[in-house]
Amino acid sequence: MPDRFEPFENSDAAASALADAVAQTLRGALATRRRASLIVSGGSTPEPVYRRLSVTNLDWARIDVVLADERWVAAGEEGSNADFIRRTLLTSNAADAAFTELKSPGARPADGLQAGEARLSALNWPADCAILGMGDDGHTLSWFPRADGLEDALSAYGSLCAAISARPSPVTGPLTERITLTLRALEGVKLCALLIRGSAKRAALEKARLPGPARDMPVRALLNHPSLDLQIFWSP
Repeated sequence: MPDRFEPFENSDAAASALADAVAQTLRGALATRRRASLIVSGGSTPEPVYRRLSVTNLDWARIDVVLADERWVAAGEEGSNADFIRRTLLTSNAADAAFTELKSPGARPADGLQAGEARLSALNWPADCAILGMGDDGHTLSWFPRADGLEDALSAYGSLCAAISARPSPVTGPLTERITLTLRALEGVKLCALLIRGSAKRAALEKARLPGPARDMPVRALLNHPSLDLQIFWSP
């Protein structure tokens, strides 16, 4: 399914539009089901979206917030996406949401896959919303180009999470061991939003839209998915 590209004048406008779209989708889901779910990513770009959502009037006690990916670090350590979500989203009204993390005990991400899969399998799928980002290298979630474990992450079948060992780069930084949701976990999501900002990411997006293997620019797995309705929110 072709993606829908929406340009905004600035990052505040994009954040406001995305927060409104997420809130509307979650309200619609809660009107028909007992629980709704929201997949969230780390990074500075979505922070204004989370700040807005945190004070939005929703029945947060009936919403599952699910981490999209995580560096293999414990809570309280530098780089923890879970800590970032707690600081930015799970405050004020949204403090009542249930939060599903991906980090588990173990020396490596592969050691935590079974526990992570058990937590994820207990949720209702498909998710209602997903807020994703993209790097200049064409990665999204922790689907890094040519990473060990990328094939499992890009599978539309099998597990909901995968272990990733990324190739060190300026984008990955030193924390290359990750755990991530898979493409299967995004199947059927009602609002799949890719939030990107700046000319470099716009250029990376246009490159990813060209023919080429997903292992080189893994965001292609979203852009080229036959049934995923991807909505791109871009601002300068």
